[in-house]
Amino acid sequence: MEAFRHVFSHIKPYRRDLILAMLLVLAESVFEMLIPLLMTDIVDVGVPAHDIPFLLRQGGKMALCAALALITGLLYARFAARAACGFGAALRMAEYRRIQSYAFSNLDHFSTASLVTRLTTDVTVLQNAVNSGLRPLVRSPVMLVMGVGLSFLINRKLALVFAVSAPVLGAVLVLIVWKVGPLYQRQQKAVDHVNGHLQESFTAIRAIKAFVRGDYEAAQFDAVNAELMDSTRKTFRLTMLNLPAFQWVMYTAVVVILWQGGNSILVGGMQVGDLTGFLSYVLQVLNSLMLISGVLLLLTRSLASAKRVWEVLSELPALDTPPHPVKEVPDGRIDFDNVSFRYAAGAKKAALQHVELHIAAGQTVGIVGGTGSAKSTLVQLIPRLYDVTEGAVRVGGRDVREYDLAALRGAVGIVLQKNVLFSGTIRDNLRWGDPEADDEALWNACRLACADEFLARMPAGLDTDLGQGGVNVSGGQKQRLCIARTLLQKPKILIFDDSTSAVDMATEAKIRHGLAGLKDVTKLIIAQRIASVMDADRIVVLENGQIHAVGTHAQLLETDPIYQEIYHSQRREDAADGKDVQ
Repeated sequence: MEAFRHVFSHIKPYRRDLILAMLLVLAESVFEMLIPLLMTDIVDVGVPAHDIPFLLRQGGKMALCAALALITGLLYARFAARAACGFGAALRMAEYRRIQSYAFSNLDHFSTASLVTRLTTDVTVLQNAVNSGLRPLVRSPVMLVMGVGLSFLINRKLALVFAVSAPVLGAVLVLIVWKVGPLYQRQQKAVDHVNGHLQESFTAIRAIKAFVRGDYEAAQFDAVNAELMDSTRKTFRLTMLNLPAFQWVMYTAVVVILWQGGNSILVGGMQVGDLTGFLSYVLQVLNSLMLISGVLLLLTRSLASAKRVWEVLSELPALDTPPHPVKEVPDGRIDFDNVSFRYAAGAKKAALQHVELHIAAGQTVGIVGGTGSAKSTLVQLIPRLYDVTEGAVRVGGRDVREYDLAALRGAVGIVLQKNVLFSGTIRDNLRWGDPEADDEALWNACRLACADEFLARMPAGLDTDLGQGGVNVSGGQKQRLCIARTLLQKPKILIFDDSTSAVDMATEAKIRHGLAGLKDVTKLIIAQRIASVMDADRIVVLENGQIHAVGTHAQLLETDPIYQEIYHSQRREDAADGKDVQ
């Protein structure tokens, strides 16, 4: 219930609408409950006496109560919708902001599909709980209390039917809720699986078509879809038992009341109008009990969704800004002081082990190594995408944990191994680096990244629409746009994580030549090709998460066997392809 309480605290900004909706439901219920009482007098007093003025007065009062109930019901719908939709929007925004504050290690706890489900389906369930559940939640107890009280007022003996029917209904409801609760959790996990498969198949639709795997993927989707169907069917099959059980009890109670009431009328112990009004209240009471059961089932499902939403909201970001952070990075000096790093606390082996490396401001450093040697992991510690497990990473002479996160990441430009562009124009994407950049600055950055070559051929230039995820440009063009975007950030440290792998060697040489003019910027270049780093001031060779060697191209070529093996294997490949080799 703690999750429920915390999640529903987001409805506070819409408390006024919520309270007004509850008061309007209360008024509506009172007006409706007065109608059977007025009808009793019509049957018992007005009809036997043929008193037309009395009948008209009572009928007018009933019509007035009905009209007031209608007006309060319509007003309730308006305020309840405002409260529910506002609550849903606030909850989605709270989740989204929390996710944006996550470190990479936090994101490892949730799959993308699960986060999407928690932001959409689970929030919709909670929103519907407010919109659909508020009315019966307020109305049913009022109708129950007033119905039972007025029933006892009319005939105490017949009202004892509630003493028998209520426990039966309660037992049925408890059994259903106890069985259904875990099924709702399973159902939401099945939705995660469907969303996960959809995301994966839509993202990889070109690969699926290229390998003619459409039928296979359809079969895989059929499996997760069937899982969702089965869990939903089992859940609702149990939930729907609620309705027949309540109807059976309700109609049994009506038959008993008619039998006893009819006998009382025959012996003169009860009037027809009293029996008619009593039956109306009995139906109201039993109907209110059925509505309460529906609310409890709705709350059971909402509780499952609330737990999932609360897991996102209660996840504390692994990285945060210190209380009194340093707001400015003085220069691009980088120091790794005996750094070790594990992705998970319980991991048997560290991804990085005892790394000792010192890079002066303005240097260009190449980083090479085999697959899995932790090259990307090393550079991700600099902008504090992860925190070190042991030791310290220093930028500008200060531990990165002392900096304001925004200030640190603003001073460290990183072109990630996986290039990401967003829907919109080229101009929109480039301005991620500098929202205030004018066209001159944008073109300068594009020239440095050699992106101006293909931009000049595009009819709309910077205003060319990239499509979803940049599908309208090639891999090499996407890499060059990502480099230009990072250059607009004007960082003190530039990190290229294998970010020219899709660019031809001639274009890559032009990019390196342009970047060489950035004298005050420290440049770290992760590359698979030796040609990409051979002109660097120093080259770091990584192996199994440890620094194997550091030196210039000439020094490593003379002394380091790993570097020699990489270099000579690439020379052989280039020679086989007919390329010029050095």
